[in-house]
Amino acid sequence: MTRAQRRRAEAGDDEPSGKKKKKGGLLKEIGILVVVALVLSVVLQTFIARVYLIPSQSMEPTLHGCAGCTGDRIVVDKLTYRFSDPEPGDVVVFRGPDSWDKEFTSNRSSNTIVRGFQEVGSFVGLVAPDENDLVKRIIAKGGQTVQCLPGDAGVTVDGKVLDEPYLMTPPSPLPGANTACQGRNFGPITVPEGNVWVMGDNRTDSADSRYHIGDELQGTVPEANIIGKARWIVLPFSRIGSISSFNPQN
Repeated sequence: MTRAQRRRAEAGDDEPSGKKKKKGGLLKEIGILVVVALVLSVVLQTFIARVYLIPSQSMEPTLHGCAGCTGDRIVVDKLTYRFSDPEPGDVVVFRGPDSWDKEFTSNRSSNTIVRGFQEVGSFVGLVAPDENDLVKRIIAKGGQTVQCLPGDAGVTVDGKVLDEPYLMTPPSPLPGANTACQGRNFGPITVPEGNVWVMGDNRTDSADSRYHIGDELQGTVPEANIIGKARWIVLPFSRIGSISSFNPQN
């Protein structure tokens, strides 16, 4: 046994210091990689794209969701509208205007630990965000006049009936409702510049622009409230695919 080996044995250190350094270095590298991954995830979801959970059936059949079921997880593109304007037919996620907040109730637990797990789940799209974020389809944009009144063959924009193949077929006519409108009559309303008129594809079960006509914006949504464009369904696997942006005005 050499003198150096004898010293290590007396000190209870049978492992060369180089190996210890390598172990410590590996743990440090793993920690750095985890931090970098978290930072990249935050940057990605804040500025580029985010996963959202569809919590309701207001966009059936395009997007699936309902209370207590496994809703679609969608990827929302946050970059597109930095370089272009929202267009009719786009399916968008937006923050509900202040006057829409009265319909929003928090889905978070009062338990601090559970609430923490819910926030993490929301970040990766497993739990709906605790904010009044909604998903609807743009029907008309600033300067256009939208309506659906008795005698109309359907929703019209600037006097022309929309072509809407994406609509959910109602199970039965609503009592007292205009069948062509699939819900309450409205309009005519001229959308202010910089705003959009939004509606759900499931017209008989969607609290959209029609239900907020009495507010200061006449039910329209400022473009500044739009978070991004819904691009893809990523979960469940059986429903993976792109989300249609069919323009009903064409």
